[in-house]
Amino acid sequence: MPAGSPWPCGVQWVEAEDAFNFSLYSRHATGVTLLCYAEEDPARPVFECRFTHPAHKTANVWHCRIPASELRGATLYAYRVEGPQDPEHGQRFDPQKVLLDPFAPSVFFPPEFSRDACAQAGPTDGRAPLGRLPGKGTSALPAGPSAPRHTCRDAIVYELHVRGFTARANSGVTPAKRGTFAGLTEKIPYLKDLGVTVVELLPVHQFDPQEGNYWGYMTLHFFSPHQSYAAGEALEEFRAMVRAFHEAGIEVWLDVVYNHTAEGDETGPTYSFRGVDNRSYYLLTPDLRHYINDTGCGNTVRTGHPGTRVLVLESLRFWARTMGVDGFRFDLASIFSRAADGTMQVHEASLVSELTLLAHVFNVRLTAEAWDIGSFQLGRGFPGIAWLQWNGKFRDDVRSFVRGEPGRVGALMQRLYGSDDLFPDRLYETCRPHQSVNFVTAHDGFCLYDLVAYDRKHNEANGHGNSDGTNDNLSWNCGVEGDANASDAVLALRRQQAKNFCALLMLANGLPMIVAGDEFLNTQRGNNNPYNQDNEITWLDWARLDANRDVFRFFKLMIAFRKLHACIGRATFWREDVSWYGPDGPVDLGYESRCLAYLLGGASVGDGDLYVMINGHWEDHRFTVPQRQTAAWRRVIDTARPSPDDIVEPGHEHTLQTASYMVAARSVVVLRRSRTSTRDLPP
Repeated sequence: MPAGSPWPCGVQWVEAEDAFNFSLYSRHATGVTLLCYAEEDPARPVFECRFTHPAHKTANVWHCRIPASELRGATLYAYRVEGPQDPEHGQRFDPQKVLLDPFAPSVFFPPEFSRDACAQAGPTDGRAPLGRLPGKGTSALPAGPSAPRHTCRDAIVYELHVRGFTARANSGVTPAKRGTFAGLTEKIPYLKDLGVTVVELLPVHQFDPQEGNYWGYMTLHFFSPHQSYAAGEALEEFRAMVRAFHEAGIEVWLDVVYNHTAEGDETGPTYSFRGVDNRSYYLLTPDLRHYINDTGCGNTVRTGHPGTRVLVLESLRFWARTMGVDGFRFDLASIFSRAADGTMQVHEASLVSELTLLAHVFNVRLTAEAWDIGSFQLGRGFPGIAWLQWNGKFRDDVRSFVRGEPGRVGALMQRLYGSDDLFPDRLYETCRPHQSVNFVTAHDGFCLYDLVAYDRKHNEANGHGNSDGTNDNLSWNCGVEGDANASDAVLALRRQQAKNFCALLMLANGLPMIVAGDEFLNTQRGNNNPYNQDNEITWLDWARLDANRDVFRFFKLMIAFRKLHACIGRATFWREDVSWYGPDGPVDLGYESRCLAYLLGGASVGDGDLYVMINGHWEDHRFTVPQRQTAAWRRVIDTARPSPDDIVEPGHEHTLQTASYMVAARSVVVLRRSRTSTRDLPP
């Protein structure tokens, strides 16, 4: 057989030769056999080719070019890889295993596919996932036009789960499209109405359909959309969804998981990486006998290894160029700071630098979850230049303040300002406030309603005796656990607290992210870790939108208010444009203080001024407003007031008559005034 080319990895249609080029990286293999199948019989190959050394090997890559006429109509392929069966030294080759090409264009699951069979000793013919050959004459077509790139002022990130967003019948989506990319497309008018500019999709890479991970964080294959998320052909349906979002002016970001795979630990299945080259793809303990588990999912990908870096970079290139994705949020991104031997090399993280360059080439945005079990790099500790980062400190500090903890005024000021303690703008390390992705909730942990309705997690449905999920939720149930026996007063306070969270999130400098369903108080019944709940616990209940229209309205107008005022979300910190106050005088940073106010001037950015009063105490407090031209101040927001007075649309604000304003317990009040002179500042 012709030797073919070692590049690109995977399988490539070579039109000039009417042939397929196959390329597989395996540094430690002693032999490789290509297997090709007809879809009618995925257990018995119709064609086999054993690669020979040195004809079919260049460096650490095995390769061969096969004329299409010799494949006997095959449309599927896989490999058997030979090498040492020596787990004591990190080698787990097993020629009985049928192995999926890590770079395959897409995945085929045989009717008899079995995770259990792939995790046990013995052959896996007909039980293992296979790769699909590309169609003759096909090539990776570039995606259509990109969405407008949103700024720190108008970007609103909306995290959602493709299936859970429209799985319920009351989602209003066409029945055949519920829980799919096409179903998500039907919801674009809703997202536009809310004010969303970026959808961040929980993992859509093909994950193990038998692993039981509803969230999708157990990736099996990095080059194809998850098939059960499609009403039709997954790849084209995904591309059509992205085009529709772009036409609506909405960016599409993917939550991607390159830090571990679905193969798990030593007891997990051998689908691909473990059998192709275990020591190259995974970080192993010093004695090489076990997997390092800094991800909490059984294994840790060896992202410092050259072969693995190519896998990650090629995958991202595919999703950016071919699928049209605008950004990526990297799960446990601090894994990328590890060198090939697993040690931390924060300032020499090759993959982070390469990803940064790729983002520049394809004009995509990168967001890091800058921690894992073994390290915490939030802020300047993460080596990615200008990467965005999920700000877990924002979540914790805002939650602590809103539930009434003492000594949190200073922390709240820091988060509202843009978290310059984490993202400093000093001369030699100049960060930007919009690098902080601010959030109060995410898929992991309590959703917003549960944050104000439960003091404790209720994860019994997960099957782990309520031992999974964090116990440190920084939540407060407003006096009653759950909805049973909750009085009208308790329910009203919960709505007010939810609005407080929304207001503080949208008023903070940085990039805000909300979670699907929070805007209408969706509940997961107190489950703070529903990773395996593909049911009505996690599927959004759209009936709650009708029941909580006032909360939806508040979110919608709060988002619009943020976009309208350039003084809030900026490319730089507020600096001299902000002045901090207490209810009547200087701000009190004492332990028992739970109140603060600030005046945010907008003249430097062509905007009016805002005066924000925040009462985290359980008692009402009277605030004094800056006195010059008091009548110029107009009340826009008061979360203690019933709808529609809790937030009003432009032109319907209430003029302030005196310099004194009673801020109700546990509430946020925002005043606005037009700016005509820079001399109009408080004394």
